[in-house]
Amino acid sequence: MKLRFFVVALLPYSLAHAEPRYTQSDFGGVGLLQTPTARMAPAGEISFNANRTDPNTRYSVSLQPLDWLEGTFRYTSVTNRAYGPEELSGNQSNKDKAVDFKVRLWQESHWAPEIALGFRDVGGTGLFSSEYFVADKRFRNLDFSLGIAWGYIGNRGDLRNPLGFLGDSFNNRRDTTTAGDVNTSMYFRGPPSLFGGVSYQTPWAPLSLKVEYEGNDYQHEPQNNNQVQDSPINIGAVYKLNDSIDLSIGWERGNTALFGITLHTNFVSRKAPAKTFDPPAQPLPTKATAMPLNQIDWVSVSQQLEKNAGYKVERIAQRDSELTVYGEQSKYFYAAKGVGRASRILDNNANSDIQWFTLVNKRYDMPIEETSVPRSTFRDVVNNEQDLVNLHRTTEINRASPRREKTLYQQKPDPFTYGFGLGYQQNMGGPDGFLLYQVSAYAEGQYRFTPGTWASGGISANLLNNYDKFKYDAPSGLPRVRTDVRKYVTTSDVTMPALQLNRARQLDQDLYAMVYGGYLEPMYAGVGGELLYRPMGERWSIGADLNYVRQRDFNQGFGLRDYRTVTGHITTYTKLAFDLDAAVSVGRYLARDWGTTVDISRQFSNGVKFGGWVTRTTASSEEYGEGSFDKGIYISIPFDEMMSVSTMSRANIGWAPLTRDGGAMLHRQYSLQTMTDGRNKEAFYENFGKITE
Repeated sequence: MKLRFFVVALLPYSLAHAEPRYTQSDFGGVGLLQTPTARMAPAGEISFNANRTDPNTRYSVSLQPLDWLEGTFRYTSVTNRAYGPEELSGNQSNKDKAVDFKVRLWQESHWAPEIALGFRDVGGTGLFSSEYFVADKRFRNLDFSLGIAWGYIGNRGDLRNPLGFLGDSFNNRRDTTTAGDVNTSMYFRGPPSLFGGVSYQTPWAPLSLKVEYEGNDYQHEPQNNNQVQDSPINIGAVYKLNDSIDLSIGWERGNTALFGITLHTNFVSRKAPAKTFDPPAQPLPTKATAMPLNQIDWVSVSQQLEKNAGYKVERIAQRDSELTVYGEQSKYFYAAKGVGRASRILDNNANSDIQWFTLVNKRYDMPIEETSVPRSTFRDVVNNEQDLVNLHRTTEINRASPRREKTLYQQKPDPFTYGFGLGYQQNMGGPDGFLLYQVSAYAEGQYRFTPGTWASGGISANLLNNYDKFKYDAPSGLPRVRTDVRKYVTTSDVTMPALQLNRARQLDQDLYAMVYGGYLEPMYAGVGGELLYRPMGERWSIGADLNYVRQRDFNQGFGLRDYRTVTGHITTYTKLAFDLDAAVSVGRYLARDWGTTVDISRQFSNGVKFGGWVTRTTASSEEYGEGSFDKGIYISIPFDEMMSVSTMSRANIGWAPLTRDGGAMLHRQYSLQTMTDGRNKEAFYENFGKITE
């Protein structure tokens, strides 16, 4: 009665304040406490969540690749259950990995609620698996939700299954699952239960309150871990510490406290750090120089193009009123930014005979695309005398084509490049330690014998790790092509992750080829090749790779082991609806199994990518082992989004429920699809505004 009075008493204040904001549930994903809602975070949102409700501690990552699709990867630590034998796991508590999905079926309108369908724990052990429908309707500062759930969320099971008319199999739900399988035979089985609640945005902007009725009575907990529930009503509060941090407290089951924290950001709406360490863009001249082109100091211009615009210049040429720079963009993630800076430099040096600036972007001597900028329009836009749309309309991006022209300057770039840095790798959720990690120092280098022929490699040295705990090798019914990972990371403190010779070439205007050989990745050496057909500006491409590889010694030196195989795939890349990208690979994997990998991702205009993959092969579930088949999710974030200096590098983070040998691909260092990304016109025009920066 007190709680009911509290909510009603605050209701009048809700009429004049902001709408409820969407926060994360205990399990990760937008929701109340133990239960989900139909709400979704804005597209591009990512959140890292941690909370504690005895006996479970949950760590999760939630991604919002689309307005109507939410994905969550979660670890649950069941702290009153042991992971395994003490001699292996010590006092480590049991861990559960899971993947969740939620899809919006109907968007809220004036009269109709928002409706979503969700699946919890679809790719792990299934300890907390559940399926549900849930609807939300907002009234001022209040957001009401009501749903029906099967499985864990609805474990009270106080309703008859409305799907029972489809067959008796819907009336019962199995208690056990195959770890890592999708367990579709359990979906919507058994008696369900209702759940729901309300979230309230208080007059104080940082604070929101939650009340829910949950459909789980905690008398059917996994691992015989039943809990006392004094009340099915849970209450909680979320305090917005700042734009990126939420703190949560609550009282659940009528007897247990909740504490949680969420770190979140949105890669669509957030602004990247100001590039304070970049050189300023050159100002435009008040008038064009009168100096003839053959008297210009092109050596100085070439140096400016590299330092300020990121182009490693190979050649500068003239054709009539067009000045063309051939080079490789090596600094700016946004192609338009490099083009704009190069146009400023050329405008400062070229006489009035030149009306067009063309930048031909090359990758390892392969022409990828050429971008032509009208000089007078570019100058007017920079000087705010014309709208950007006029420059957008007249700037051309085309297939790079041979032409007759006069070479003004030519140079051979420095063949040797190198770099140093710190590396980090980890293995999470294993029976010998929840987090096994290594911090290392690395040096890497590249030497170009010709523009299209180069050697690349590196050395890594261990600085800090806790691999003394790393003792477990997963069982396998297949050749150990990946499950020997422990031996590869613990045998030597100094390793050579890769050392290979490469040759790339453009065979035709839309056809590219590459061959390579050497120590291709930490576990495999060999030789291989790749072909890619990628028409300029098209939304599709097709490629094929073929590799003969042999396993490397565990110390990642020059030695080789006996296992060898042929592996390769034919891969189609295409653009789908909703701005989704698909890559479908068909071929032979490292364990000599044959199959298909489907990779679906969403890349935002700033280059941040959310994605996931599924692989099914001829390896049976028994051969594959726990998990049944390979799957996972990943995030790829350009460092340009996080740093105060421009860079083309990326951070790639992937999560897979388990490491197994089935469906394992060779981790090739170079990919023609990535190397030819300049052929994606849409990406250039999406960020066209950066041409003036």
